[in-house]
Amino acid sequence: MKNCNALLIGGSAGSLDVLIKVLPNIDINIPFPIIIVVHRKQGTDSLLSELLSTKTALIVKEIEEKESILPGTIYIVPSDYHLLIEKDLTFSLDYSEKVNYSRPSIDVTFQSAAEVYGDKLVCLLLSGSNSDGVNGLITVESYGGETAVQDPLTAQVNYMPAQAILKAKIDKVLKIEEMANYINLLG
Repeated sequence: MKNCNALLIGGSAGSLDVLIKVLPNIDINIPFPIIIVVHRKQGTDSLLSELLSTKTALIVKEIEEKESILPGTIYIVPSDYHLLIEKDLTFSLDYSEKVNYSRPSIDVTFQSAAEVYGDKLVCLLLSGSNSDGVNGLITVESYGGETAVQDPLTAQVNYMPAQAILKAKIDKVLKIEEMANYINLLG
């Protein structure tokens, strides 16, 4: 288990249930930010942030343009924007074309973060119905970061994690009940 400067979690269909189960068990003193990229309908942002904030004592907030990335905070990527991580550790929101039929795209954010955090990045891909995130995990691995996926047998929709296992080098395959402990040990 490596020292982590940022944890990114990506997911689509079925991933919200996983987050609701995992967040209550994450240590409130984690020394890194958690950035969550999930596919969802436009306009549901504040609802997602509010829902997830009821599950943890950590600060949960929707990302704002040019905001500095702080440890011990859970950031939610707004719907209908791609998220880029800048070299000065700020966020940049982008409205370019959809990638894998998605905006935000998990691939775009994972790839951007890999370029900034290198081998101090950990990315976790959850349940979902398309292959968004797979190419991002391949990029993360090429920069020396750690890759993890939800065990497809525990996923509500197993296509996304199954594709990752098939096409990328995955360091950890995690059952839902193993995720919080895994995250807590990254610090």
